[in-house]
Amino acid sequence: MAQTTVNPQNSAATDTNWKTWIGVVPFFLFAILFLFLPSIRLFTASFSAPDGSFTFDNIIQLFSESYIINAYKLSIQISAITALGGGILGFLLAYSVTVGGLPKPLRSVLITFSGVASNFAGVPLAFAFVATIGRQGFITQVLKEVFKLNIYDAGFNLYSFIGLSLVYMYFQFPLMVLIMAPALDGLKKEWREAAENLGANTTQYWLKVAMPVLLPSILGAMILLFGNAFGAYATAYALTGGRLGIVTIQIGAQIRGDVLYNPGLGYAMAIGMVVIMAISLAGYSWLQAKTERWLR
Repeated sequence: MAQTTVNPQNSAATDTNWKTWIGVVPFFLFAILFLFLPSIRLFTASFSAPDGSFTFDNIIQLFSESYIINAYKLSIQISAITALGGGILGFLLAYSVTVGGLPKPLRSVLITFSGVASNFAGVPLAFAFVATIGRQGFITQVLKEVFKLNIYDAGFNLYSFIGLSLVYMYFQFPLMVLIMAPALDGLKKEWREAAENLGANTTQYWLKVAMPVLLPSILGAMILLFGNAFGAYATAYALTGGRLGIVTIQIGAQIRGDVLYNPGLGYAMAIGMVVIMAISLAGYSWLQAKTERWLR
């Protein structure tokens, strides 16, 4: 009579694999409930008319209505400017505290501040800037009383494109610091020593060795900053009250129904944002893959 033999190693491996998958169940549940299902809802609702019937008008309006096109342009402009400005400033700060020779205790302070500031957004951030450099803000009044300088008479306006870009910069450059500090730490000392042994000075080392290695990481981080600003809503709405028609505010106006009311069009505009964000993340992933070849 044949006997069935159970391999203890296979049984243990199966049991281990089963327990391993239990750990990722919460992640999959979270992704399904808060990513996949909302995305499906966005896609299906973008083809709905206000009366609930099926329509392609919402998608067509994305490419035909001037205020929608202008909203996307304005959001892209703000995102690009703050990504570039925040990227340059953040890189310089990250360089200063990693390989620039600043005291090590200052690194802990800057990294801690960056971790807090990169998540400080929304209504609190808008209120902080209004209280600081608003028309009756603290710094505005100090400049007026002490230096006889009225920045608003000089053309500055916190509630404009420039003002909103300045507010966005507050959480953009700390995020760049958090991303670039590990990348700068990943530069191998042997590369610099080899360059110096071959007669290269500091400028030549950075131009011909370090920057080519870091450039994909820098560009990828700026793409991430672009997406971070492109999806912001609460900060812009709290600061401008909806007067600056970026795409997130336009989506809110369509769904809330203050003056405009076409939820299907709002969902279609959100789909347009998802497409732009997906392209940005794809570019970020590609650039990060190129960087990891050198920094691992």
